[in-house]
Amino acid sequence: MTSLPSPRIDGERLWSSLMEMARIGPSPMGGSRRLALSEDDVAGRRLLLAWTDALGCEWRSDQAGNLFIRRPGRDDSLAPIAVGSHLDTQPLGGRFDGVLGVLAGLEVFRTLHDQGITTERPLELIVWTNEEGSRFSPAMGGSGVYSGRLSLETFREAKDRAGISLGEALDDSGFKGSLTRRDLPLGAYLELHIEQGPVLERKGLPLGVVTGVQGLRWYDLEFVGESAHAGPTPMGFRHDPLMAATAFVEAMRETVLADPEGASRLTVGDFQVTEPSRNVIPGKVTLHVDVRHTDEDQLTVLDGQLRAHVAAAAGRESVEAQVKELWHMPVTRFDTTLVNDLSAAARAVGHEPFTMMSGAGHDAVNISYVAPTAMLFIPCRDGISHNEREYAEPEHCTIATQVMCDALLRAAERH
Repeated sequence: MTSLPSPRIDGERLWSSLMEMARIGPSPMGGSRRLALSEDDVAGRRLLLAWTDALGCEWRSDQAGNLFIRRPGRDDSLAPIAVGSHLDTQPLGGRFDGVLGVLAGLEVFRTLHDQGITTERPLELIVWTNEEGSRFSPAMGGSGVYSGRLSLETFREAKDRAGISLGEALDDSGFKGSLTRRDLPLGAYLELHIEQGPVLERKGLPLGVVTGVQGLRWYDLEFVGESAHAGPTPMGFRHDPLMAATAFVEAMRETVLADPEGASRLTVGDFQVTEPSRNVIPGKVTLHVDVRHTDEDQLTVLDGQLRAHVAAAAGRESVEAQVKELWHMPVTRFDTTLVNDLSAAARAVGHEPFTMMSGAGHDAVNISYVAPTAMLFIPCRDGISHNEREYAEPEHCTIATQVMCDALLRAAERH
């Protein structure tokens, strides 16, 4: 493997690019609002392409509108080493979620261009379509289509609240392509992202090397009882689904809190009473539940415990219950060689690598099914993300982009 010089990235230029991108689709409190394939999302893509055009890069798009921006190598017959993330945001999102990974890749391209460095393998800067899933569901859609884990038909059929389909928005955007993964193979993929949690900040660390992503299961739960008048119906004669639902939540919470490693996660994201009225015993209650763990076997155990708690709570209140699993994303383990590349690059800039699992899903999860993949995290202030107050320190952005640059060079010289 040829050893290339390690060029210094320009942290001030990186920060300037981040702030310039944030001027497209600003939200009221200083964040970003670039919903997938909206006018602002398209404008953000066009700004990025103007920057990469100035470097002599060429771009292509696939059937899902994912952008592939290529920097040639010495041997373009080799599969490229890719870096990237997404430019779309939550409705009231931050300035760093996703966009940092894209613009860090841009800064690497700029730095190599400035230094006249050509890698053995070509490099690819990727912008994945509809990662957030805030306008069109499901999330991580573009990378899902690329990896084959989501059908193009399902991707295109998704509709926003105005009834516009993702396919219609993509066709109007000018970024719909005809290529597939067969036309755009990857030798490896690296992604830089803010942590979206508090671990790195609390440890006082500038970065973390991500070895994998938590597995998760999403459920819709339904408890069905019998509506009745609140006054005349004694407590012992009721079939109250709300009492069953709350009993389930408390029991499942205790199960998760009892995890000695603290790796279990439970979130009840929605809790609805059908046709609620103050003086009517509810007839039906629905819950949206998210369960996560870093170990797939333990995630399976949690699934069994959830179903047992639902049954027990329903039995206690003499109601019916239904568990519908909507999504199972298994625990993801990233490529050991790439994790080692990132770790070595971190040591080279004076930081002993801290390895960690991601608690959130990312495009890297989908790509790990079709190419060697790894991620790098930096802290975000107070662990806050998907929020206008989301913030990352300029120094951390610079350090992590330097590590990504060095790791990218290591991977790009490998045959």
